[in-house]
Amino acid sequence: MAGHDVLLVTIDSLRRDFLGAYRDRPRVCDYDVATPNLDRFAERAAVFENHYAGSLPCMPQRREFMCGIQEFLWRPWGPVEPYDATVPALAGEAGAVTQLVTDHYHYFEHGSHGYYEDYDGFEFVRGHEYDHWQTAPRFPDERLLAQDNRHDVDPADPGPGRAGAYARNVAEFDDLDERDFFAPKVFSRTAEWLRDNDEWDQWFCYVDSFDVHEPFHCPEPYASMYTDEDPTDRELVHWPDYAPVEQQGLTDRQLEFVVSQFAGKVTMVDRWFGRVLDRLDRQDAWDDTVVVVTTDHGEMLGEHGFVMKNYMPVYDAIANTPLMVHHPDGHAGRVDALTSAVDVYATLLESLDAEVPNRTHSRSLLPLVRGDADHHRDYALYGYFGADACVTDGRYTYFHPGDTDATVNIYSTMHMRGKDGEAEVDSLPYADDAVWRYPAGSGRRQAAEPMLFDTAEDPGQERNLVDERPAELERMRGLLGDALAELDAPAEQVERFGLS
Repeated sequence: MAGHDVLLVTIDSLRRDFLGAYRDRPRVCDYDVATPNLDRFAERAAVFENHYAGSLPCMPQRREFMCGIQEFLWRPWGPVEPYDATVPALAGEAGAVTQLVTDHYHYFEHGSHGYYEDYDGFEFVRGHEYDHWQTAPRFPDERLLAQDNRHDVDPADPGPGRAGAYARNVAEFDDLDERDFFAPKVFSRTAEWLRDNDEWDQWFCYVDSFDVHEPFHCPEPYASMYTDEDPTDRELVHWPDYAPVEQQGLTDRQLEFVVSQFAGKVTMVDRWFGRVLDRLDRQDAWDDTVVVVTTDHGEMLGEHGFVMKNYMPVYDAIANTPLMVHHPDGHAGRVDALTSAVDVYATLLESLDAEVPNRTHSRSLLPLVRGDADHHRDYALYGYFGADACVTDGRYTYFHPGDTDATVNIYSTMHMRGKDGEAEVDSLPYADDAVWRYPAGSGRRQAAEPMLFDTAEDPGQERNLVDERPAELERMRGLLGDALAELDAPAEQVERFGLS
């Protein structure tokens, strides 16, 4: 059977509770964020209720999407490996023309190569966050620098480097003209690509929007849409630090403003995503096109006293992510089955009628989308390299910290950042190629102790049930052990978690 055209849209850091289609959980804002276009897409899509991230954060999750490897037990943030079979490469072999449209500058950073090279074409919108782009003006907007809580910089005399990079990159942007900003460029150029490439027999297009990622700097009308504050007030914050709210000194007023600017970005992304939907409407493309919309992870926005990600326990605000899939032969409605981000890989390939390689960690979601199945996984495993291992059965979530004195090894064909010792040759359970194994220091804890939550009774994950429900604790520990065994996780990881 010939494959479909396939459009994958990832919206970085998108929280499900900010979307109309998912407004079913406790939220950090007391207003309804406008997402009419994502909502209208949800009306024609399978909407997944129990979808979880896998390898965190940004590039590890993209390796899951594009290569089907749940990597966080073997390596941290890094490149595509030589033995990886990427979606664009396999789509090309199946006869599809392939395109990447993104402002996600991490693709082009040192140490993260291999993610864009297999596309027939790619378009890179420059300037987001720390993109090494503009070096002028020497003295950028002091207001943007003053509202940056992550970097210790003198707004009157910023030096070179990361602290002033964003302010310089957007120095020519007009805060009253949203067309200057990143999401409008990414989605409008996607719509143009769909228009200009309609004559191809088959295509795969990956749209990777870095928004709604921080800094949460919005143009109008979005900057004022969810706040009565003056967005130009230098006492406010659009860029929180990766540190607890109290530790970085965020006031309630500043935190409320952060949430309002995140919400503003969500609505801006939604508006311009609507341009893509309009283009699919005009081309009458829905009967031939599979459209997948998801994210890599969410963000903490004050819950449990945390903001941003990476350093705290992996609560559902980060891990329980939105996923919506339109398939010409699928059904629209809710999907309750437990699914994992790595499953996007096989779903894309099967939709393209491309070969799904053996020994990846991905399982196609199309049986769920078509209504041919109602069960998919017994567990979803997720976490950061060298940190806690987390598992859910769709109701209970369990965070399991490891021994912080135990060595963690990186397995890769390349020496990546984090190398902390001599390398030895080793092998992998999911590839035939030999790799280097080298120590990367010891592990770290995100949770101070094991944490068990019943998300049906306690969706905000406020009540640790480790002492109250020993039988469920033992069951979830066993489920985590099963997950590590099924993946054939490195022996030192199993030992570090005390699950041998």
